[in-house]
Amino acid sequence: MAESRKEKHKGGNLKWWQLSLLGVASTIGTGYFLGSGLGISIAGPAILIAFALAALGTYTVFESLAKMTAKHPEKGSFRSYAKQAFGRWAGFSSGWVYWSSELLIMGSQLTALSLFSRFWFPGVPMWLFATGYALLGLLVIFLGNKGFDSIENVLSVIKIAAILLFLGIAGAALFGWIPGGGNPAFPRTLREFFPAGAMGLWSGFIFAFYAFGGIEVMGMMAFRLKDPSDAPKAGKIMLLLLMTVYILSLSLVVTLVSWKSIVPKKSPFITALGGVEMPFIPHLFNGVLIVAGFSTMVASLYAVTTMLVTLAEDRDAPPLFARKALKKRPMYAIGLTAVGLAASIALSLAMPGRIYEYITTAAGLLLLYNWMFILITSGKLLKLTAFGQVKRFGGLALILIAVSGTLAHGTSSPGFWGSLGFILVIGSVTLWMQFKVWKRKKTSVRRHRRKAILIRRPRLE
Repeated sequence: MAESRKEKHKGGNLKWWQLSLLGVASTIGTGYFLGSGLGISIAGPAILIAFALAALGTYTVFESLAKMTAKHPEKGSFRSYAKQAFGRWAGFSSGWVYWSSELLIMGSQLTALSLFSRFWFPGVPMWLFATGYALLGLLVIFLGNKGFDSIENVLSVIKIAAILLFLGIAGAALFGWIPGGGNPAFPRTLREFFPAGAMGLWSGFIFAFYAFGGIEVMGMMAFRLKDPSDAPKAGKIMLLLLMTVYILSLSLVVTLVSWKSIVPKKSPFITALGGVEMPFIPHLFNGVLIVAGFSTMVASLYAVTTMLVTLAEDRDAPPLFARKALKKRPMYAIGLTAVGLAASIALSLAMPGRIYEYITTAAGLLLLYNWMFILITSGKLLKLTAFGQVKRFGGLALILIAVSGTLAHGTSSPGFWGSLGFILVIGSVTLWMQFKVWKRKKTSVRRHRRKAILIRRPRLE
């Protein structure tokens, strides 16, 4: 068994720092550059606490995933570990929940990318931008691991450089070194820091977790590490970097402008620098939003294609999707992902904004349910110390608090009930497979074995 695992992992060429960069690329996206504004508008400056807690919760999830990867590298990542821990039903449901939720999220990402692009080209139809970005993303996936790594590494460096540029400009504006910085608005009292109270912090907590969405993609890429034991180190450095950058940049946002001026449909970073007398700022950060959104969309495409292939290899999806064709690429899996992506784009552009917003919120919550299942799975597969158990249950508690907080806000609560609807549908399909397909196959295999034994037995004269 140990030998087969070594053979499975043979060929990994990723270094730990490359995985950290890929983690940054798959995580920093519209959830941070745009979604953080929604969190600020709900919770006020107290959202900084939510981001610190979300970083801790995210770390417990990735640490669990990294330890399982270090122990038994698996291409299917959390889906494979769920199957090992609880059986076929767990791997099947976990994989399909992830695949479907990511496709819906990618539809909303493409819609956001189209809106950002219309900042420069207002006359171009949104569907044209969405189709263009989707085809470009599929092309990156077709280039294979090397092409994907190279492009994502470049995009991650651009995003980090943009954040550092924001920190530099915001800091200079705050100290009056450049005109238009305005008066510092950072809260000086507890009441100013918690303008919406504990309820506001609870409601906004979910948007802090959304900004860290993508670490499960990093977990799937950890299979390609030269040394899988480097996975925890890669994740620790990546998350420490993200937490520092997120909290520092958002602190500057709520210092430069009043939190009341932050609106959900506009990046809080553009709003914070709105008074700075630099006309290139809106154009620069609009470009950054496009780079960030495209980068996380491509990372999601990589993840759902890999997930579909592993599902097919385990006979939890038609085996056709595991086949490789042109240039040894899983063309059938890429094709199905493309069809699903097209359907998601059509839904995002055709459905009324609020309804599709509820669906994508539900899909985001499904990702967090998968995170919870990663923590539950780690309790079964890993021998954890007492402190390890404390971290695991702490992570579960933080995610549960964030998820339940959606019920306290009118915009998020329909998404919560929608996520339960998704769970009900996928759970029903899993039950049907369990009792109508897999059980029959097991019975059929047993009958064939019995017949084979009877045929082999010598007859008594």
